[in-house]
Formats: sequence, C-alpha cells, structure tokens
Amino acid sequence: MAEETPLDKFKHALTGASRAIAREAEVEVAWSADAPSQSGKNFRVPLPSRNLPPEQVSEARGFADSFALRLRHHSEALHSRHAPPEPIARACYDAIEQARYEALGSNNFSGIRENLDAAVEMRTASDPIARAQNESEVPLQTALSLIVREKLTGQPIPERAQAGVEMVREFIEQRASADFDALALSIDDQAAFQSLSLDMLQHLDLTQPTDVPDEGENEQGDEEDGQDEQQGEDEQDQNQGDPQSSEMAGEMSEGDSDGDSETEMSSDEEMAEGEAGEEGEEGMMPVRPNRPTGEIPDGLDYKVYTTRFDEEVPADELCDAEELDRLRAYLDSQLTGLQGIVTRLANRLQRRLMAQQNRSWDFDQEDGIVDASRLPRVIISPGTALAYKTERDIEFRDTIVTLLIDNSGSMRGRPISIAAISADILARTLERCGVKTEILGFTTRAWKGGQSREAWLADGKPPEPGRLNDLRHIIYKQADEPWRRARRNLGLMMREGLLKENIDGEALMWAHNRLIGRREDRRIMMVISDGAPVDDSTLSVNSAGYLESHLRKVIEWIEKASPVQLVAIGIGHDVTRYYRRAVTIMDVEQLGGTIIEQLAELFEDERRR
Repeated sequence: MAEETPLDKFKHALTGASRAIAREAEVEVAWSADAPSQSGKNFRVPLPSRNLPPEQVSEARGFADSFALRLRHHSEALHSRHAPPEPIARACYDAIEQARYEALGSNNFSGIRENLDAAVEMRTASDPIARAQNESEVPLQTALSLIVREKLTGQPIPERAQAGVEMVREFIEQRASADFDALALSIDDQAAFQSLSLDMLQHLDLTQPTDVPDEGENEQGDEEDGQDEQQGEDEQDQNQGDPQSSEMAGEMSEGDSDGDSETEMSSDEEMAEGEAGEEGEEGMMPVRPNRPTGEIPDGLDYKVYTTRFDEEVPADELCDAEELDRLRAYLDSQLTGLQGIVTRLANRLQRRLMAQQNRSWDFDQEDGIVDASRLPRVIISPGTALAYKTERDIEFRDTIVTLLIDNSGSMRGRPISIAAISADILARTLERCGVKTEILGFTTRAWKGGQSREAWLADGKPPEPGRLNDLRHIIYKQADEPWRRARRNLGLMMREGLLKENIDGEALMWAHNRLIGRREDRRIMMVISDGAPVDDSTLSVNSAGYLESHLRKVIEWIEKASPVQLVAIGIGHDVTRYYRRAVTIMDVEQLGGTIIEQLAELFEDERRR
C-alpha cells in the first residue's frame, strides 16, 4: 500500500473538520481544478499544490468551512420558499444568506474566520467588483454581501473590492442602514433573517413585496415550516448548488437579453423609464364606451354662486422648491421609525389587491424557459431538474386609488401630520403593489368667503346664493407620476396658512370625476378627513345643514350608483356617520395596527349590486 502523501493527509484532515463543523458524518471532500461547489454532503474545493502553500491551504479550508456551515445552519426549503423572482434580487438574497451562515462560524471560531477570509479574498479576486471603473460596473450582490459581512463580523472589505464597494456604499447605506442592525440581531434565526433581508431588498427597490407571513399568521405557518424544513433536509443532496451561484447569477442577469428581466422590473423602474411624471395628463383619457359614464345626477339641491375664483393647482406652484424641501424634511422627521410599516402593509395588500401584472411565472419547472437565477446551476449540472420557468395567464384588472385629503384648518397640527404620513405610506405601498395612486387635497383660498363673497356683496346680496367661497383643490401627486418625484409635495401640508375651510361634497365630486376619466378597470377613492364640512361664509347665508346635506347626497350616490369604490379614514373623528365603509385612527402609532388590519379588507371587491 502506497504511503499517503501530504496532500492526502490534508484531505483527510479537511474532511474530518468539515464533518465536525457540519455535524454530518457522511460529508465527503474532493479536490477540484474548477470552481468550488457543493452538492448536498459532497464538497469540491480548490486543489492546492503538492507542497501545500499556506495561502492555498487556507483557501481550501475556507471553502470547505463555508460548505459545512451551510449544511449546518441553512435550510434550503425555508430559503427557497420566499426567494424573490427578480434575478438581481435573488442574487442579493442568496449572497446575504451566505454572509449569515458564514458569520456564525466566523464569530465563534477564529480559525474558521481566517479560513473564510482567504476564501472571500479568492472570490473577490475573480469578481467584476475588483475591476469596476464606475458605479454601473459594480455587481450589487457582491457589494451588498461584503457590506453585510462587514456589519455582521467586523471583518474589513477585501482590498481588491474596496474601491468598488465605496462606489455604491452611500446608495446602500442611505436606504438600508437600519436594516443592517436588525440583521445582526437575527443572525441565529434564518426565518427572521430572511424576512429582514426581503425588507432590505424592497428598501433598495430591487424587488416587489413578497408574501412573508405577518406576525398574526405565524401560528398557522409554524407547523408547515417544520414540515417543510424537515423535507428540505431530505432534499439537500439534490437541491444545494454552488455557493458562488449568487455572484454568477447577478453577472449573467445583467447581460440577459431575453426580455424576462424587463417583464419583472419594479414599478419604480417602469415609470422612471417611461418618464411618467411628464405624462400625467395623458392618463386622463375618455371613458371606454362600454363603461358607466359616472355623471353626477341632477337633483342634489345644491348650487354655487360663482366658480370664477376657484382654482385647481399643483402643489409645487403654491410654494418654492427650497421651502418645499424644508417642509418635506420636517415631515420626514416625523416618519422616523415607521419605515417597516410600508413593507408590512405592502405584504398584506399584495394578497388582496386585484392589480396584478398581466404576465406571471411559475418557477421550479421541469421544462420551459431557463430561469436566469438558476443559470449557474444549469451550467454546473446540465441535468439539474426544476431549473425552468413557464409563463401563465392570469386575470388582469388595473387599479387606481385616489387619496383625497382634507386640508381644512381643523386638521392643523397633529391631524394634518397624520394625514400626510398616511398618504406617504399608502402611496409608497400601493406603488410597490403596482397600483397607480393619485394624491389630492381640498381647502379654500380664503377665510369667510374671499372674492366670491365680495362679488356676492357687490351684486346686492341675492338670497340663498349657495356655496359662497373660493375653492382650492390641490394636486399633490398625479396618478402616472412616481412617488419619488412627488414626495416632497406632501410637505406642503405642513405649511402655515395653507389650511382654511373645507367643502367636502364638491371635493368628492372633483376627485370622483378625475377617477371616472381614467382608463383603469377598478377605481377606488379614499377620503382622509376629520369630520363635517365647514365654511362660515356659505353657512351664514344658507340653511344650517346645507354643506353637510350635499356631502351626504354625493356620498350616497357614489356608494350606490358609481363604479368608484369609496372608503374613508377618519383622523381623530368617527366618519362612519357619512361613509358606509370607514375606519378611524387616533394617532400615527395606530397606522401599524389599524390600517394594516383594516385597509386590506376595505379594498376587497364588493359584490355587484
């Protein structure tokens, strides 16, 4: 029997160490001159030279340790269950998870940390991040995984990758700085870490919201999780692939020209490429002939003295850009700590809303179109099953939501802040769900009548003049305008002197008619208000319930005869005496509870009357 060479002895020692780390007696380690890979309990690591140079030994140990940590701390079934379909997002998702299980070994064992550092150095040396000359050439999944590794372990970015990481660090940390701390606290819990990773990807605008179970659904999912995880352990031999696949998938997806990535693009990107902000008025098209016209009927027993002084005005025309930025910064200061609400609300609404893209995909199929996120697996093992996707047709219904916000003086202070924050959160959430959103506000131009009252006085005070004030209807965000372009307009609600009186009935008619002019199949109007309409000038020369009676009639007609679905959020006051479908919130802290629980139900389709 031939005497064992130093290389053979090293292989046996490496196999024993891998079995101990993975706590799996059946682990086998083999040498490879190609890319390191893992298939279940079989590891293939870089082949060192016969004289075992220390740096090559460390690299082999690093990859073996990584594979062993994956086997011990990673559930493939749990990881795959909510993996995002977008190729870049999936690559980042896989890379973040690899950083997690490697950090568990690195933080507990100094020897494993040194080995993993050597493996990271080898990976980054061949990664495009080492050759990137500008931000567009930096693979986001590599930069994100290295920053996550830095946050979880304290290990510095490899020298070869430092320049590339710094090109995108500011972008990542501005959007996801809070996520890194949360990830560090959940490193031992794959399910929690996975949920936070998906939140991070959404904050980076890399993916649509995923169906991660909310807190209230965890009990129902616990049994399934246990069964799936056990099944995942049995399937690991077949399903586990190359840990570098996340990096390779990202590179390949960037050059993918089959059009799939364009189909799966986020709504943010679609609207940006189409310059949607410049096309807002084009969306206001005539109603299709086969739809109800939605005209407001006669007989509401309401009249207007004059409309000469009314105005419909974009928010940015009421305030200069510098002041808008200052007001928006003030609103942002009140939004601190509420960012997680956006993700949780989006997850809940996504299951309920009918607004879906007209193309969707079934993944993990036996045949069909090659799934870009599985390309590395196909290249390494051409016979791999479940590496394809097929397109399926689904029922498609466009949805548009109008948020109509009461900008009256009674909303001054905390209520208008809550309304602005509500609009901000809802607009971002609905946009993530692919739902067009329009944000409107209503008030008057003056207290106690303005120019309308002056004209009435000059005309000799005719009796029963009807509405006697100058309307101001404000457009904060057009339906086809992306939220990021209109976000600062919401700061206008914080401006002193904007909030005056409120004539709700006409505001509802205005917002309703804008909705009727849209092309979407499903139209929803949400009113955010604090109660009854008030205008001293009108009420002083008409019957006491003049404005309230008109509001009730408009609401009744919309609820019974219009194709527009009407819902309301009351700020500090119960508005159910006006609106059949309504919910009340008393403070912004209730957004995470009341709106998440109630809003999805309010958006559900009603049975046809």
